[in-house]
Amino acid sequence: MTTATPSTPPTPPSPATTTLSGVPALAPLLARGALLSPLKRPRPDADFPRTRLVLAGLRVDLARLAAYERACGFPTGADALPLTYPHVLGFPMAMRLMSGRGFPLPLLGLVHTSIGVTRRAVMPTTAAYELTVYVRGLAPHRRGTEASVVTEARTGGSLVWESRSTYLARHRATARPADGAPSEDPGPLPATAEWRLAGDVGRRYAATSGDRNPIHLHPLTARLFGFPRAVAHGMWTVARCLAEHGTPDAAVLRADFRAPVLLPGTVTYGAAGGRFELRGGARRRLHLSGEVGPYPAP
Repeated sequence: MTTATPSTPPTPPSPATTTLSGVPALAPLLARGALLSPLKRPRPDADFPRTRLVLAGLRVDLARLAAYERACGFPTGADALPLTYPHVLGFPMAMRLMSGRGFPLPLLGLVHTSIGVTRRAVMPTTAAYELTVYVRGLAPHRRGTEASVVTEARTGGSLVWESRSTYLARHRATARPADGAPSEDPGPLPATAEWRLAGDVGRRYAATSGDRNPIHLHPLTARLFGFPRAVAHGMWTVARCLAEHGTPDAAVLRADFRAPVLLPGTVTYGAAGGRFELRGGARRRLHLSGEVGPYPAP
Protein backbone atom coordinates (compact mmCIF):
# COMPACT_ATOMS: atom_id res chain seq x y z
CA MET A 1 0.00 0.00 0.00
CA THR A 2 1.35 3.39 -0.96
CA THR A 3 0.84 6.27 1.44
CA ALA A 4 0.20 9.59 -0.21
CA THR A 5 2.39 12.42 0.97
CA PRO A 6 0.72 15.83 1.10
CA SER A 7 2.25 18.09 -1.48
CA THR A 8 3.98 21.24 -0.35
CA PRO A 9 2.70 24.37 -2.08
CA PRO A 10 5.37 26.01 -4.19
CA THR A 11 7.17 28.95 -2.65
CA PRO A 12 6.26 32.14 -4.50
CA PRO A 13 9.21 33.74 -6.24
CA SER A 14 10.93 36.63 -4.52
CA PRO A 15 9.92 39.98 -5.98
CA ALA A 16 12.37 41.48 -8.42
CA THR A 17 14.13 44.69 -7.42
CA THR A 18 14.79 47.49 -9.89
CA THR A 19 17.28 50.11 -8.74
CA LEU A 20 16.61 53.55 -10.22
CA SER A 21 19.33 56.06 -11.01
CA GLY A 22 17.08 59.07 -10.47
CA VAL A 23 13.55 60.25 -9.79
CA PRO A 24 11.23 59.19 -12.65
CA ALA A 25 9.88 62.03 -14.79
CA LEU A 26 6.18 62.34 -14.06
CA ALA A 27 4.87 63.90 -17.28
CA PRO A 28 5.64 60.92 -19.56
CA LEU A 29 4.41 58.48 -16.92
CA LEU A 30 1.08 60.28 -16.62
CA ALA A 31 0.80 60.43 -20.39
CA ARG A 32 1.53 56.70 -20.67
CA GLY A 33 -1.03 55.92 -17.97
CA ALA A 34 -3.64 58.02 -19.76
CA LEU A 35 -3.05 56.28 -23.08
CA LEU A 36 -3.21 52.81 -21.55
CA SER A 37 -6.23 53.48 -19.31
CA PRO A 38 -8.94 52.73 -21.95
CA LEU A 39 -7.31 49.33 -22.62
CA LYS A 40 -7.56 48.12 -19.03
CA ARG A 41 -10.44 46.11 -17.55
CA PRO A 42 -9.97 46.13 -13.77
CA ARG A 43 -10.81 43.11 -11.65
CA PRO A 44 -9.60 42.09 -8.16
CA ASP A 45 -8.16 38.74 -9.31
CA ALA A 46 -5.95 40.31 -11.98
CA ASP A 47 -2.19 39.95 -11.90
CA PHE A 48 -0.13 42.97 -10.83
CA PRO A 49 3.57 43.93 -10.99
CA ARG A 50 5.69 42.41 -8.21
CA THR A 51 8.71 44.62 -8.88
CA ARG A 52 10.12 46.70 -6.04
CA LEU A 53 11.52 50.03 -7.16
CA VAL A 54 14.45 51.35 -5.12
CA LEU A 55 15.99 54.81 -5.28
CA ALA A 56 19.01 55.57 -3.08
CA GLY A 57 20.67 58.85 -2.17
CA LEU A 58 17.58 61.01 -2.61
CA ARG A 59 17.88 64.52 -1.24
CA VAL A 60 14.98 66.89 -0.70
CA ASP A 61 14.52 69.91 -2.95
CA LEU A 62 14.14 72.56 -0.24
CA ALA A 63 12.39 75.08 -2.50
CA ARG A 64 9.80 72.52 -3.54
CA LEU A 65 9.37 71.46 0.10
CA ALA A 66 8.72 75.09 1.11
CA ALA A 67 6.08 75.41 -1.64
CA TYR A 68 4.42 72.21 -0.37
CA GLU A 69 4.42 73.50 3.19
CA ARG A 70 2.78 76.76 2.10
CA ALA A 71 0.14 74.94 0.04
CA CYS A 72 -0.80 72.69 2.97
CA GLY A 73 -0.49 75.19 5.83
CA PHE A 74 2.63 73.76 7.50
CA PRO A 75 5.16 76.19 9.00
CA THR A 76 8.15 76.68 6.71
CA GLY A 77 11.84 76.55 7.56
CA ALA A 78 11.84 73.71 10.12
CA ASP A 79 14.58 71.07 9.75
CA ALA A 80 12.06 68.23 9.67
CA LEU A 81 9.85 66.82 6.93
CA PRO A 82 6.08 67.00 7.48
CA LEU A 83 4.61 63.58 8.21
CA THR A 84 3.00 63.40 4.77
CA TYR A 85 5.92 64.64 2.66
CA PRO A 86 7.67 61.28 2.03
CA HIS A 87 4.48 60.28 0.17
CA VAL A 88 5.24 63.11 -2.28
CA LEU A 89 8.86 61.94 -2.61
CA GLY A 90 7.73 58.42 -3.48
CA PHE A 91 4.87 59.46 -5.75
CA PRO A 92 6.85 59.39 -9.04
CA MET A 93 7.97 55.83 -8.27
CA ALA A 94 4.40 54.79 -7.51
CA MET A 95 3.32 56.35 -10.81
CA ARG A 96 5.99 54.36 -12.66
CA LEU A 97 4.38 51.17 -11.36
CA MET A 98 0.75 52.25 -11.74
CA SER A 99 1.15 53.73 -15.22
CA GLY A 100 2.77 50.61 -16.65
CA ARG A 101 1.18 48.07 -18.97
CA GLY A 102 1.38 45.39 -16.26
CA PHE A 103 -0.68 47.37 -13.72
CA PRO A 104 -4.29 46.24 -14.22
CA LEU A 105 -6.16 49.36 -13.07
CA PRO A 106 -6.64 52.41 -15.33
CA LEU A 107 -4.65 55.36 -14.04
CA LEU A 108 -7.21 57.94 -15.20
CA GLY A 109 -9.88 58.41 -12.56
CA LEU A 110 -8.06 56.36 -9.93
CA VAL A 111 -9.17 57.61 -6.47
CA HIS A 112 -7.00 57.61 -3.34
CA THR A 113 -9.19 56.05 -0.61
CA SER A 114 -6.95 55.67 2.45
CA ILE A 115 -3.44 55.97 3.83
CA GLY A 116 -1.68 54.58 6.88
CA VAL A 117 1.71 56.04 7.89
CA THR A 118 4.29 55.10 10.50
CA ARG A 119 7.16 57.51 11.22
CA ARG A 120 9.70 56.13 13.66
CA ALA A 121 11.80 59.27 14.09
CA VAL A 122 12.15 62.87 12.95
CA MET A 123 13.24 63.05 9.30
CA PRO A 124 15.74 65.91 8.74
CA THR A 125 15.24 67.90 5.56
CA THR A 126 18.97 67.65 4.72
CA ALA A 127 19.35 63.86 5.09
CA ALA A 128 19.80 61.42 2.19
CA TYR A 129 17.00 58.86 1.88
CA GLU A 130 16.53 55.51 0.19
CA LEU A 131 12.98 54.96 -1.07
CA THR A 132 11.32 51.64 -1.88
CA VAL A 133 7.91 51.44 -3.57
CA TYR A 134 5.89 48.36 -4.50
CA VAL A 135 2.34 47.17 -5.11
CA ARG A 136 1.22 44.99 -2.24
CA GLY A 137 -1.91 43.60 -3.89
CA LEU A 138 -5.45 44.05 -5.21
CA ALA A 139 -8.73 43.61 -3.36
CA PRO A 140 -12.43 43.75 -4.21
CA HIS A 141 -14.29 46.89 -3.16
CA ARG A 142 -18.02 47.57 -3.13
CA ARG A 143 -17.44 50.18 -5.86
CA GLY A 144 -14.77 48.40 -7.92
CA THR A 145 -11.20 47.19 -7.36
CA GLU A 146 -8.71 48.62 -4.89
CA ALA A 147 -4.90 48.48 -5.12
CA SER A 148 -2.57 48.72 -2.13
CA VAL A 149 0.76 50.52 -2.67
CA VAL A 150 3.58 50.58 -0.08
CA THR A 151 6.27 53.26 0.22
CA GLU A 152 9.25 52.93 2.56
CA ALA A 153 11.95 55.48 3.44
CA ARG A 154 15.30 54.58 5.00
CA THR A 155 18.25 56.63 6.12
CA GLY A 156 21.54 55.20 7.34
CA GLY A 157 20.14 51.75 6.56
CA SER A 158 17.26 52.10 9.04
CA LEU A 159 13.57 52.20 8.16
CA VAL A 160 12.27 55.55 9.40
CA TRP A 161 8.98 55.97 7.50
CA GLU A 162 6.51 53.70 5.75
CA SER A 163 3.03 54.05 4.30
CA ARG A 164 0.31 51.93 2.77
CA SER A 165 -2.07 53.70 0.39
CA THR A 166 -5.16 52.28 -1.26
CA TYR A 167 -6.38 53.43 -4.68
CA LEU A 168 -9.82 52.65 -6.10
CA ALA A 169 -10.72 52.03 -9.73
CA ARG A 170 -14.49 52.49 -9.87
CA HIS A 171 -16.49 50.00 -11.92
CA ARG A 172 -19.56 47.82 -11.54
CA ALA A 173 -18.96 45.38 -8.70
CA THR A 174 -20.89 43.23 -6.25
CA ALA A 175 -18.14 42.75 -3.67
CA ARG A 176 -18.62 43.48 -0.01
CA PRO A 177 -16.30 46.04 1.59
CA ALA A 178 -12.98 44.48 2.52
CA ASP A 179 -12.05 43.96 6.18
CA GLY A 180 -10.85 47.21 7.67
CA ALA A 181 -13.20 49.33 5.56
CA PRO A 182 -14.32 52.56 7.24
CA SER A 183 -17.16 52.12 9.71
CA GLU A 184 -20.37 54.13 9.64
CA ASP A 185 -20.19 57.82 10.49
CA PRO A 186 -19.97 57.98 14.32
CA GLY A 187 -21.14 61.60 14.44
CA PRO A 188 -19.27 64.90 14.23
CA LEU A 189 -16.25 65.83 16.32
CA PRO A 190 -16.16 69.29 17.94
CA ALA A 191 -15.70 71.84 15.17
CA THR A 192 -12.67 74.10 15.62
CA ALA A 193 -12.20 75.79 12.24
CA GLU A 194 -13.92 76.51 8.94
CA TRP A 195 -11.96 76.70 5.69
CA ARG A 196 -13.15 78.26 2.45
CA LEU A 197 -11.34 76.44 -0.33
CA ALA A 198 -10.61 78.21 -3.60
CA GLY A 199 -11.16 76.56 -6.96
CA ASP A 200 -7.41 76.40 -7.63
CA VAL A 201 -6.47 74.33 -4.54
CA GLY A 202 -6.06 71.21 -6.68
CA ARG A 203 -3.84 72.99 -9.19
CA ARG A 204 -1.66 74.53 -6.48
CA TYR A 205 -1.19 71.19 -4.72
CA ALA A 206 -0.52 69.46 -8.05
CA ALA A 207 2.28 71.93 -8.75
CA THR A 208 4.07 70.99 -5.51
CA SER A 209 3.27 67.26 -5.41
CA GLY A 210 3.30 66.31 -9.09
CA ASP A 211 -0.11 64.61 -8.80
CA ARG A 212 -1.88 65.96 -11.88
CA ASN A 213 -4.80 63.55 -11.99
CA PRO A 214 -7.43 65.37 -14.15
CA ILE A 215 -10.11 65.05 -11.46
CA HIS A 216 -8.17 67.59 -9.36
CA LEU A 217 -7.36 70.22 -11.97
CA HIS A 218 -10.47 71.66 -13.62
CA PRO A 219 -14.27 71.22 -13.62
CA LEU A 220 -14.26 70.13 -17.26
CA THR A 221 -11.74 67.33 -16.76
CA ALA A 222 -13.37 66.29 -13.47
CA ARG A 223 -16.74 65.89 -15.23
CA LEU A 224 -15.21 63.30 -17.56
CA PHE A 225 -14.96 61.03 -14.50
CA GLY A 226 -18.35 61.75 -12.98
CA PHE A 227 -17.55 64.65 -10.64
CA PRO A 228 -19.53 67.91 -10.94
CA ARG A 229 -16.48 70.05 -10.09
CA ALA A 230 -12.77 69.59 -9.48
CA VAL A 231 -11.93 67.47 -6.42
CA ALA A 232 -9.30 68.29 -3.77
CA HIS A 233 -6.48 65.77 -3.45
CA GLY A 234 -7.01 63.42 -0.55
CA MET A 235 -3.38 63.93 0.50
CA TRP A 236 -3.91 67.70 0.54
CA THR A 237 -6.90 67.32 2.88
CA VAL A 238 -5.01 65.08 5.33
CA ALA A 239 -1.89 67.29 5.19
CA ARG A 240 -4.00 70.40 5.84
CA CYS A 241 -5.60 68.69 8.83
CA LEU A 242 -2.22 67.62 10.24
CA ALA A 243 -0.89 71.15 9.81
CA GLU A 244 -3.78 72.29 12.02
CA HIS A 245 -3.59 69.36 14.44
CA GLY A 246 0.16 68.82 14.87
CA THR A 247 1.96 65.47 15.07
CA PRO A 248 4.42 63.76 17.43
CA ASP A 249 8.03 63.36 16.25
CA ALA A 250 7.45 59.61 16.01
CA ALA A 251 3.89 59.11 14.84
CA VAL A 252 1.28 56.69 13.52
CA LEU A 253 -1.39 58.03 11.17
CA ARG A 254 -4.50 56.51 9.65
CA ALA A 255 -6.79 58.49 7.35
CA ASP A 256 -9.79 57.47 5.26
CA PHE A 257 -11.01 59.61 2.39
CA ARG A 258 -14.77 59.17 2.73
CA ALA A 259 -16.24 61.53 0.14
CA PRO A 260 -14.75 63.97 -2.37
CA VAL A 261 -14.18 67.58 -1.36
CA LEU A 262 -15.48 69.65 -4.30
CA LEU A 263 -13.72 72.88 -5.29
CA PRO A 264 -14.48 75.63 -4.61
CA GLY A 265 -16.22 74.83 -1.34
CA THR A 266 -16.34 75.25 2.42
CA VAL A 267 -15.34 72.57 4.92
CA THR A 268 -15.39 72.35 8.70
CA TYR A 269 -12.39 70.93 10.57
CA GLY A 270 -13.14 69.02 13.77
CA ALA A 271 -10.83 67.38 16.30
CA ALA A 272 -10.88 65.57 19.64
CA GLY A 273 -7.80 63.96 21.15
CA GLY A 274 -5.91 62.27 18.34
CA ARG A 275 -8.93 62.12 16.02
CA PHE A 276 -9.66 64.67 13.29
CA GLU A 277 -12.09 65.09 10.41
CA LEU A 278 -13.38 67.31 7.63
CA ARG A 279 -17.09 67.85 6.98
CA GLY A 280 -18.94 69.98 4.48
CA GLY A 281 -22.33 71.23 3.36
CA ALA A 282 -25.50 71.95 5.28
CA ARG A 283 -25.78 68.25 6.23
CA ARG A 284 -22.14 68.16 7.40
CA ARG A 285 -21.20 65.31 5.11
CA LEU A 286 -18.07 63.46 6.29
CA HIS A 287 -15.23 63.90 3.78
CA LEU A 288 -12.19 62.75 5.76
CA SER A 289 -11.70 60.93 9.04
CA GLY A 290 -8.34 60.26 10.62
CA GLU A 291 -6.37 59.60 13.75
CA VAL A 292 -2.78 60.39 14.65
CA GLY A 293 -0.82 59.39 17.73
CA PRO A 294 2.63 58.55 19.04
CA TYR A 295 4.76 55.64 17.78
CA PRO A 296 4.87 53.07 19.16
CA ALA A 297 1.17 53.27 19.92
CA PRO A 298 0.48 52.95 23.68
